[in-house]
Amino acid sequence: MMSTQLQSYLTNAQTRQLDELIAWLRIPSISTISAHQPDVLAAAQWLVENMRQSGLENVELIETEGHPLVYGDWLHAGTDKPTVLVYGHYDVQPVDPLALWHTPPFEPTVRAGQGYRQEGDDLYARGSSDDKGQTFIHVKAVEALLQTTGALPVNIKFLIEGEEEAGSQAIGLYVPAHVEQLAADLCLISDTGMLAPDQPVITYGLRGNWTAEITVTGPSQDLHSGVYGGATHNPNQALCELLAALHDKDGHVTVPGFYDQVPELSDAERALLANVPYDEAKLLADNGAPAAYGEPAYTVVERIGARPTLEINGMWGGFITEGFKTVIPSQAHAKLSCRLVPNQDPAEIGQLVEAYLQQLAPPTIKVEVQGRPGSPAYTASLASPAIQWAAAAYQAVFGVAPIYKREGGSIPIVNKFQAALDIPIVLMGFGLPDDNLHAPNEKFYLPNFYKGIETSITFLQACGAQTKTD
Repeated sequence: MMSTQLQSYLTNAQTRQLDELIAWLRIPSISTISAHQPDVLAAAQWLVENMRQSGLENVELIETEGHPLVYGDWLHAGTDKPTVLVYGHYDVQPVDPLALWHTPPFEPTVRAGQGYRQEGDDLYARGSSDDKGQTFIHVKAVEALLQTTGALPVNIKFLIEGEEEAGSQAIGLYVPAHVEQLAADLCLISDTGMLAPDQPVITYGLRGNWTAEITVTGPSQDLHSGVYGGATHNPNQALCELLAALHDKDGHVTVPGFYDQVPELSDAERALLANVPYDEAKLLADNGAPAAYGEPAYTVVERIGARPTLEINGMWGGFITEGFKTVIPSQAHAKLSCRLVPNQDPAEIGQLVEAYLQQLAPPTIKVEVQGRPGSPAYTASLASPAIQWAAAAYQAVFGVAPIYKREGGSIPIVNKFQAALDIPIVLMGFGLPDDNLHAPNEKFYLPNFYKGIETSITFLQACGAQTKTD
């Protein structure tokens, strides 16, 4: 149980903690746009200073060939106490389309939201939920413990990256090369979510991913559509034909071999996922679509977290600015991504997709596929003691037992941590389904930010109640 002194500290610190988070969110640390490289560095430097002020030691900015990492630790709990490695990321997604934001994405605004909201309950800003706000929870949990007790119940290490939204290349190289520095008994990550403000979730699985850019080339240059139309295969049309052939009418991916390594869900896991109170009605309330879509043999929860997907993330070609220009473009482009489940190898999936696109391509066009390295799926053992400590912490703070589910998204570094450090991963998220991740009007439900700090403290205390021989 949290002490009165600690609870009082947290209550009194809320305004300052929010002000600090807002200051961090003002920095437009978009890792995938080169013009924002100075901003990404500034966000890392801001975090270094705040971690030091919060009482962490050995805090440093680690230069890489890409964006920097931030490391810090506190290692005085004793060799008989567990060591917790906390991971998060300070980079954020691009903000396009900017016109759809109700308030500027890097001018954080506290205001009423939708659904569960009371006035002033939401913090709107890019990165508020993904992942600055959730990462900051653990920094402030450490601060509160050190300020009120002078010590932590566990040894703790932080490794925060600036390339999660760009593929996690730097940290992917750093982790296996620094196993001794990062050695820990478990890894704590808050980059997932809850089902509702009163329903926490233990995420025990993450889908992997593979991404690519597709280029369809027809004529050697843009052509006058009146002169050449009807005798030249328009790359825009050809691209649409190719992409449309990647799914059947039920959303099943038609790429040959795509499902060959996909394991069927066991009856036990389907029963576990059936406990998740999320159905088509809730899906439509969250996403605003007119109807649900996808493989009819699987529930919405199964489609989102336990089935692989192939998505078209962007398309462009020809004249798309204001006005009109009647051309047949030389090229058309699309960006694809696959979300993968256990046993699917990202490189193999990429080869299958490319081979199918080349097979579909008529002689009137050329197709080029530029794939990027992907990451495999991850699943955790629900019997892990660390998972049970997380469940107990959620219940203590939120007053309800968490539900167990797979997450549809990907966190590329999770498999690197597991492979290099051989430790259990605890995915303890505090976002909500309508936080608009990767979309305009991203937000973070502020009661979850404050309860998240309490949950982190409670979890660290539960870990600290153990000894290395337990």
